[in-house]
Amino acid sequence: MIHPTAIISDSAVIGDNVSIGPFCVIGENVTVGDHSTLKSHVVIDGHTTIGQHNLFFPFAAIGQLTQDLKYKEEPTYLIIGDRNTFRENCTIHRSTSPDTPTTIGDDNLFLCYSHVAHDCVIGNHCIFSNNGSIAGHVVVEDHVIISGLSGVHQFCRVGAHAIIGGFTKVVQDIPPFTIADGNPAVIRAINQIGLQRRGFEADDIACLRRAYKRLFFKKEKNLTEAIEETKQADCYTNENVQSLVEFLEKSERGVTR
Repeated sequence: MIHPTAIISDSAVIGDNVSIGPFCVIGENVTVGDHSTLKSHVVIDGHTTIGQHNLFFPFAAIGQLTQDLKYKEEPTYLIIGDRNTFRENCTIHRSTSPDTPTTIGDDNLFLCYSHVAHDCVIGNHCIFSNNGSIAGHVVVEDHVIISGLSGVHQFCRVGAHAIIGGFTKVVQDIPPFTIADGNPAVIRAINQIGLQRRGFEADDIACLRRAYKRLFFKKEKNLTEAIEETKQADCYTNENVQSLVEFLEKSERGVTR
């Protein structure tokens, strides 16, 4: 299962039934979980731990050194879960700080040339389209889609079930359940189609739409006023609306509206 041209450190830990193709390079502090596949020309380096059933396509660069100039050469980390796919030329960097490893959950898809920078946290079931990139310290929650050629500024947070449109510039937090688009990004609508595909009930979506109109459509009110108005509305009894409001209230970087 290991091609003779692959270069694998003697101290790397390779699980059962792992396939490693031609010209792959695996560093000394790498762990590759069971049933994972490296097609060819894949480079995995640093203190990188990879779960099971992950798939790496040619020229993926995984666990490379952070690009953060604050890095002081201490050991830093990348942790990857299970069943993720990394397509051609995508780059996933390990953290700058040993205390905040770059972390990727399960069942994510990273398309060609997508980039995850240092100290980021990615949830589960996310899709990074071609050239979708996030800067350092970004948090991406579950079921997020980042469309092609979009970029997310450092320290931003992207809420669950959000979709970021193509060519979008994100400089503040993206609320959950929404569609963000533009340069700079603005909130366009509730991600209704995405929520329907994931099994959200019609009543949940209707409540989110009513909350959206108060929080994002009526921009003559500031966010604090819009949140208080939403808390008084009947839609606030819905747990998804409560989750949306909680996200807004906890934002540190500011919220895209």
